[in-house]
Amino acid sequence: MKVLFVCNNAYTQGNGLSVSVHNTIRKLREHGVDARLMAIGNPDPKGPQPGFPLDHWKFPIFEPIIYANGFAYAKIDRKKITEALEWADIVHIQEAMPLENVVVKMARKMGKTLTATFHLYPHNVSANLGFPKHNFVNWPLLHNWKRLVFNHCTDIQCPTAVVRDYLVKQGFKARLHVISNGIDIPAEPVKATQVPADGTVDILCIGRLAKEKSQNTLLEAMRYSRHADRIRLVFAGNGPKAKAYKKLAERLYQQGVLKIPASFGFYTHDELHELARKSYLYIHCAWVEVEGLSCLEALREGIVPVIAQGELIGTSVFALGPESLYPVYDSKTLAERIDWWIEHAELRNQMAQRYADYAREFDNDKTIEALIGMFRQALESKA
Repeated sequence: MKVLFVCNNAYTQGNGLSVSVHNTIRKLREHGVDARLMAIGNPDPKGPQPGFPLDHWKFPIFEPIIYANGFAYAKIDRKKITEALEWADIVHIQEAMPLENVVVKMARKMGKTLTATFHLYPHNVSANLGFPKHNFVNWPLLHNWKRLVFNHCTDIQCPTAVVRDYLVKQGFKARLHVISNGIDIPAEPVKATQVPADGTVDILCIGRLAKEKSQNTLLEAMRYSRHADRIRLVFAGNGPKAKAYKKLAERLYQQGVLKIPASFGFYTHDELHELARKSYLYIHCAWVEVEGLSCLEALREGIVPVIAQGELIGTSVFALGPESLYPVYDSKTLAERIDWWIEHAELRNQMAQRYADYAREFDNDKTIEALIGMFRQALESKA
């Protein structure tokens, strides 16, 4: 089985889609599938390169915004696309951008089997371009994605049930499969660290500092927390909102809301795991999220999450109880959840182990087997 992954940009640090694509291709190869990538070439000449490299096309006017959000568009090269399509048994689409529109049209003419993963809501794109949550862009964007790409696929991987329900509601025609993007799970079960609640309480927030990630909700929650004076906020990530969020954190410190300055930084994979093991709570604030692998990665290390809940937030399915959920944007309720967990330290340590054990259900080996099953079904139905 030869599977061609089509993705504009797969070599950006801190981009969840990029991480997912490379992990999936690696695991498919370990399971005997010949999986290759067509994408913009890796800017690091010493790093790994896609099997079918494309050049970078710079989007007029919006390129600085696109670059700041960790994305890039591939130049459409029909000769290279033809070469990749002739090689493939299955063409697996990762986005529904201009590149994928052309790839799908050419693949259909060549009689290729088309499948996809739904990685992005239209809201992810419009938010990065500066639009509010409700705008005139989302519906026509989704309509075109569906018409030009997704409705030509036999099967679509939905990372969470929230995504599947959304696609059903929007009238997608393909077979929908709830299959997590998965994470690497250590062979030995993780023993969660027993983190005390007395003294400084470290609260971790991982993710790109961007509008749709809504980390400002966590900062504003400190105004309502009874324990803000001993909370240390740790933001692991970078992005276009970094300057604004650092200013807000500094203001909270100067006003005496925070007694310990918030920390901002970009960390390696191993450093993030270490932060998760040492921190008391993990907060996930995004108002639009297909899955949220950063949350799963943190849970794997044994930490209790508090996750925003809303119609476009797939991450909320990882919560094991109402104490780990709060209504999206609601900084006051988020503060109440944080205070509750700080005041129930023994239960927090018990639940940390439960979350570490629960994360094992998302083992990459299991999810890859399900994805291979989806590919086989697609080939059989095409035949």
